[in-house]
Amino acid sequence: MKFRIDRDALADAVAWTARTLPVRPPVPVLAGMHIVAGGEDSGDSASAAAASAGHGGSASNADRLKLSAFDYEVSAQVSTDIDVEEAGTALVSGRLLAEISRSLPPHPVEVTTDGAKVMLRCGSAKFTLLTMPVEDYPTLPEMPPAAGSVGSDEFAAAVSQVAIAAGKDDTIPMLTGVRVEIEGETVTLASTDRYRLAVRELHWKPERPDFSAVALVPARTLADTAKSLTAGAEVSIALGGAGGTGEGMIGFEGGGRRTTSRLLDGDFVKYRSLLPSEYAGLAEIQTAQFIEAVKRVSLVAERNTPVRLSFSQGEVVLEAGTGDEAQAVEALEASLEGEDIDIAFNPAFLLDGLSAIGSDVARLSFTTPTKPAVLTGKPPQEGENPNYRYLIMPVRLSG
Repeated sequence: MKFRIDRDALADAVAWTARTLPVRPPVPVLAGMHIVAGGEDSGDSASAAAASAGHGGSASNADRLKLSAFDYEVSAQVSTDIDVEEAGTALVSGRLLAEISRSLPPHPVEVTTDGAKVMLRCGSAKFTLLTMPVEDYPTLPEMPPAAGSVGSDEFAAAVSQVAIAAGKDDTIPMLTGVRVEIEGETVTLASTDRYRLAVRELHWKPERPDFSAVALVPARTLADTAKSLTAGAEVSIALGGAGGTGEGMIGFEGGGRRTTSRLLDGDFVKYRSLLPSEYAGLAEIQTAQFIEAVKRVSLVAERNTPVRLSFSQGEVVLEAGTGDEAQAVEALEASLEGEDIDIAFNPAFLLDGLSAIGSDVARLSFTTPTKPAVLTGKPPQEGENPNYRYLIMPVRLSG
């Protein structure tokens, strides 16, 4: 194997692929990054064509480098342009390759193999890496059939809005996922950790107008993938059908990068029934001022103690700390429709929601001090339903 590649292109491709490398690989070869230079092992032709299209459309498989990583749950593969002198395949330590690629001087990189070694030359720097047995490396899962596409920036923003509410407790795997519901041109993302619920709707372009599917995707994988696929204008989403190719898998592809992930098992909570159908009150506050005030007031809040919000006509008073503890009080301008209300929230959960709504004005809708409140942005047109809703459980106030 012998090829030349731009230093930044190599560092970018290697860093992206290395994200999938397992921290504690169950078998040693999974710590490796699979390198294919030239026409060998080109993967499925559709993905190669899409990758070429993302890079000007002129490069054939013979002029491309494929880097792959796999941990039996998530696979990552990137395709980029190179000058190939000799096609070939190698498997090297992925973390070491990532560290080396990141630290190379700003010169073109020449990669060659010599027996059981891979050599990188970049300017006056030279590195020699030992290879692992390529034949022991598992075959990457096939991409499921393409289901449709969505704008990459909107998809990344939507996933980040929802992933914040996913659970972190791996003993309840179902709560660590984001539920992806597809019905025609609408994609609904939802996640919950039992204390809050985030729901986001967005439009996409399905391959078939009547397409419908449901998948539970690990939130960390989905968030990381969505954020890393914004180099291309669109992300293609691929979902396996029952009994067909890629069953139990979801795939994402864009800008020469593709990722597959196993889906989580389990029935997701019936979250739509948790969203109140009507409210007793509605308050609006400037989001930036609200965030800063919550941060300041919560400085005195001991671990797991809430910030209290007292809404009355024209203002909201934020308070934290009681009795002999440190205390903080701050008042903000706020509009209120409905009766005065005192309600309390976990400040970290409240800040997560305020940071995610993507609106200058935060709208908090509530029924009673002990029932869930819903945080949204103010819709552009009055009467429109917001495409993002963040339901948050209040903390009971003692006394």
